[in-house]
Amino acid sequence: MNYQETLHYLFTKLPMFSRIGAAAFKKDLTNTIRLCNALGDPQNKFKSIHIAGTNGKGSTSHMLAAVLQEAGYKTGLYTSPHLKDFRERIKINGVMCDEDFVVDFTERIQPLINEIEPSFFEITVAMAFDYFAKHEVDVAVIEVGLGGRFDSTNIITPELSVITNIGWDHMNLLGDTLAKIAFEKAGIIKKNIPVVIGEAIAETRPVFDSAAIDSPIVYAEDHLYVTDWTLQNHLLTVEVAEKKTGTHHSYQLDLPGIYQTKNLLTVLQAAHQLHMMGWRTGTETVRKALPHVKRLTGLHGRWEVIHEHPVVVLDVGHNIDGMTQINKQIELSTYHRLHIVIGMVKDKEIDPVLGLLPKHATYYFTQAQIPRALGAEDLLAAANKHGLKGNTFKNVNAALQDALSHAHKEDMILVCGSVFLVGEVTIL
Repeated sequence: MNYQETLHYLFTKLPMFSRIGAAAFKKDLTNTIRLCNALGDPQNKFKSIHIAGTNGKGSTSHMLAAVLQEAGYKTGLYTSPHLKDFRERIKINGVMCDEDFVVDFTERIQPLINEIEPSFFEITVAMAFDYFAKHEVDVAVIEVGLGGRFDSTNIITPELSVITNIGWDHMNLLGDTLAKIAFEKAGIIKKNIPVVIGEAIAETRPVFDSAAIDSPIVYAEDHLYVTDWTLQNHLLTVEVAEKKTGTHHSYQLDLPGIYQTKNLLTVLQAAHQLHMMGWRTGTETVRKALPHVKRLTGLHGRWEVIHEHPVVVLDVGHNIDGMTQINKQIELSTYHRLHIVIGMVKDKEIDPVLGLLPKHATYYFTQAQIPRALGAEDLLAAANKHGLKGNTFKNVNAALQDALSHAHKEDMILVCGSVFLVGEVTIL
């Protein structure tokens, strides 16, 4: 098989959550263990940092990877899903894995695929671990795909575990209370391995404390808080104070979403914990890395401005908490008229998310080209109940083209609602 044939095989042969949803999620690590055993257990051949959470785990993973790269470590980064290129999932120092490796790996593991019928995600996790081991990375930042306890990534024993926050997402798989969701995320906590919690509430903190009974646990919000922030030229400057000493530090991020202030505290506390363990992740290294996260790691889709006059923004926020943060960012933005291109998937909390969106915007309802996508007409019908008005379009690029044709130079166009929708934007 060549590379394109290999991708076709991976996308169509294997159960893929982004395509079919819950049917592809297995509450069992057996297949991942079998795959990695066959590969010589590559997950044990490099050091790792494990990151879970409802929102912010992607941004946090990329920021922490940037810090480690800035410190001089050969740094692997495994994230999901991808936006444009499958190989975005597996990077070393910001460079995507080789096409030849994807082909070779798939051919090597194909007999076992036929035998155990793993999911797409189980294969990609094993692929990432094999790639990082073969290239002898110093450390790999591993982002959880879904949940934590039964996520395929959860066969590693990391240097540090990180849980960004707990919110409402994937309740059909993780539970119908925040405590139940927290329990699943807390499944990445390992005995005697430190864990950093970004945000916790009264309902989730006891869950984390219980899960970390044999592990050092640190809550970032108990040690740090944001005193101020400014946004200028798509750069976010954040003033952070230490609660114990009152010491202030200023950090500049090339990720302009205001919600990154929360992720920043998680990253700072994680870097501090690593520094105390002997890693070169002190304050100055962090300060040098954060203005260059996109360049160092290739992160996209987090309040990403891809066009000026009119401003066109891409954001992968799609659940209740993510859309709440997007709405706050909209309120802080300056524009003449607001245009929102939106598409969602069927298994999300559609009504609560739509209820958060501004009624004064003009909407362009569309859908990603995947089976899980909610049809544009169905989305329009649901949106109308919340007073959101607009037209439907067959795909995101047709919707965005129409928005551009109606927007003035001082307007803002936002594309959001689904990672897959954002990934299909090609016209700019």
